[in-house]
Amino acid sequence: MNENSALVKAIKQAFQLGQEDEALEPIILVDGQGEPVGRIDEGDSVIFYDIRGEREIEITESLTEGNFQHFVVKGDLDLNFVTMIEYKTSLKARVAFPPEGEIRNTLTEVITTNGIPLVKIAESEKAIHVCYFMNGKNENPFSCEERVIIPSPENVSSYAQTPGMSADKVTEALCSYAQDPEVRVIIGNLANVDVLGHIEDRKAVLQAIESVDGHLGTILETCRSHQVTLVVTADHGTVEEWHYPDGTINTGHTKNPVPFILADFAQKHADCLELSARGELSDIAPTLLQLLDLTKPEEMTGQSLLASELTDDTIKRKVLLLILDGWGLNEEEYGNLIAEASTPNFDQMWNQFPHSVLDASGSAVGMPEGTVGNSEAGHLHIGAGRHILLDRVRIDKAIEEGRFFRNPEFLWAMKKAKTSGKSLHLLGIVSHYSSHGTIDHLYALLQMARNLGVRQVYVHSLIGRRGERPESGAIYVDKVEKMCESLQTGRVVTVMGRHWALDREENWDRIEKAYRALVYGEGAPAPSQE
Repeated sequence: MNENSALVKAIKQAFQLGQEDEALEPIILVDGQGEPVGRIDEGDSVIFYDIRGEREIEITESLTEGNFQHFVVKGDLDLNFVTMIEYKTSLKARVAFPPEGEIRNTLTEVITTNGIPLVKIAESEKAIHVCYFMNGKNENPFSCEERVIIPSPENVSSYAQTPGMSADKVTEALCSYAQDPEVRVIIGNLANVDVLGHIEDRKAVLQAIESVDGHLGTILETCRSHQVTLVVTADHGTVEEWHYPDGTINTGHTKNPVPFILADFAQKHADCLELSARGELSDIAPTLLQLLDLTKPEEMTGQSLLASELTDDTIKRKVLLLILDGWGLNEEEYGNLIAEASTPNFDQMWNQFPHSVLDASGSAVGMPEGTVGNSEAGHLHIGAGRHILLDRVRIDKAIEEGRFFRNPEFLWAMKKAKTSGKSLHLLGIVSHYSSHGTIDHLYALLQMARNLGVRQVYVHSLIGRRGERPESGAIYVDKVEKMCESLQTGRVVTVMGRHWALDREENWDRIEKAYRALVYGEGAPAPSQE
């Protein structure tokens, strides 16, 4: 690592003061006169190279909307703005890799087009996953689809203070709709395990697990009492592998499979159905459609997990699909906080009812082989019932085949900067692997800018991928600076924790801090050596 780098020094000093990657206060490169270097200015070009998209919307709006109202901005910067993928259709930005096509006939669409009322219930931390991603990245509800969004706890500095989150209210709503004769399908998400799993607080994580298990017990008994078929699963794993082999904490997701449990209380014997022993998340939708006696559409290539046909066609099931977000399966006890916690209700279900083990990472959810799962891919595949190639894979393929460097939107932004004498800004996550992006995409953009002869190229780095080892931010910034040096193109001028720029809960104070760092250079100064 280059110990003489001004930014690396500043990041390490912040670490010594107790700051962590994800919430690192903005650090700004300044020149010999103390003036910020490389700020985003009127008429500049910006490429926001993050993927996934739901956490990227708010900062993009602040930089591109001329009538932005949530805090005072510099005005209409009239930026030549390009996003790597489509974050939101209404954004004033060109899209380098737009959607390849609408994902039709998802689980929600098939159910509701058959006139069956469906209710989705989640707290706000997971609303985007249960609604947008589960519907095949469709922003709007279908007819007969109702969405009940419970606010996650507000005015807390960390969810470690409230490990129960809003699970009690989610459970109350789930049980209420389970008793509603007008609703036949209910989809719910308990967020605690995933959300708390990203925080280095063992006690809080164990409390979150046990809270979810307690609410599972309440939902289980309600479904039993009202003859509701209960399906329990998860979108990916987290805290069942909470330690790296060397003992350090892994706050990220895992490659482990997830559970699928079927308690068919619509029948006298709720444990009489047989399931396949192994499957994938994309098999959930076909299974639910079979339970509801609905025809699986051709687009769904997933297979029902039911090992035999349903023999009693007189049963009109009411189904509740419960997603225990982040609840993975791991036979190893080392670092397995789910095994350590008291989970009598989950254990009872696993031992009493038919169950399967579902792959929820890598190619099973449209990502590179060997990569961890995530909530986006998990909910997308639960809802789609087929393999969906995720954006990172197709962008990687475009780089490999050379199409990336001929992308018309990238060319537009870079040529605008070159011909007008303005700057090109590359904004995004710096990590080898994150659901929000990869450092490899930044490297490709720097290579492209060098090939085109763009002279003023500035990199604004967001650090803090969940699951990274502590203090990885300095390592990544060092890598980017060395790549810029080797290409003789680009300069890292901003570093900040992703906490400030990547928000989806309308925490506009965070977005304002990120905006003011990018535009005005407000933050801890890192004096340039030049």
